[in-house]
Amino acid sequence: MKNMVLSKDDRVLAIQSIKNYFEKERDDAIGDLSASLLLDFITDEIGPLYYNMAIADACKFMSGCIEDMYGLEKSAR
Repeated sequence: MKNMVLSKDDRVLAIQSIKNYFEKERDDAIGDLSASLLLDFITDEIGPLYYNMAIADACKFMSGCIEDMYGLEKSAR
C-alpha cells in the first residue's frame, strides 16, 4: 500500500529487523538497500492483508460497543 508510511525511526527498526532475520535464520548478511527493498515489497504486497484484518477487528469492536450502548437505553414512562 503506497499510503502506508512508517516513521523514519520505525523504518530503521524494521530494516534492522529484516537484516537480523537474514543473519540469524539464513546465515546471510544483507545490506540496508536489500532490506529496504524487501520492506517496501512486504508493505506493498502483504501490508494490505494485515490492514484489512485490522479494519475487520476494529469493526467487530465498534459493533460490540454499539450493542453495549443500546443496553444503556432507558425506557420512557
